[in-house]
Amino acid sequence: MVRRFSLFYLGLFVVSWLLGAGMAIRAQPERMMEEHGTAEGWKFTWPKGDPAKGREAFAKLECYSCHEVKGETFKAPGDKENAGPELSAMAPFHEAEYFGEAIINPSAQIEKGKGYEAADGSSRMPSFNHLVTVEEVVDLVAYLRALQPPTKSPVGESEKTDTPQGHDGH
Repeated sequence: MVRRFSLFYLGLFVVSWLLGAGMAIRAQPERMMEEHGTAEGWKFTWPKGDPAKGREAFAKLECYSCHEVKGETFKAPGDKENAGPELSAMAPFHEAEYFGEAIINPSAQIEKGKGYEAADGSSRMPSFNHLVTVEEVVDLVAYLRALQPPTKSPVGESEKTDTPQGHDGH
């Protein structure tokens, strides 16, 4: 009986001490922010990635079924009415983080009035998060950032197209 009594009080003491320590930590949020908060001026920096591997991910995920890439040899989108934006000219207009968010969270930013949104206001682009690795997303963004629209050739010459490596070997 004495042993149970002392174990009970020992347990009560430990629980009280742990709760008290937790309260002391919660009572000092400024200190916690100084030790573990986000650094002033911090910004997420998108990793560089490999455009060639990103092109492979683009093909693997069949992104071309909804997105045309002028100058590339992918099959054209089958349903033009429900297609997403053409991608070859987008790189100069968007940071890598924008492309990353568009892939990871397609409904975060939707260009209104262009047919890219579903009836409920979300993006028509489905999530592929369960099908890709972080590395593939990073590489896919590198590919999208490396795209350039094809240049028009002088009259009499055929239009320039990319090599199988993509982007004229870049």
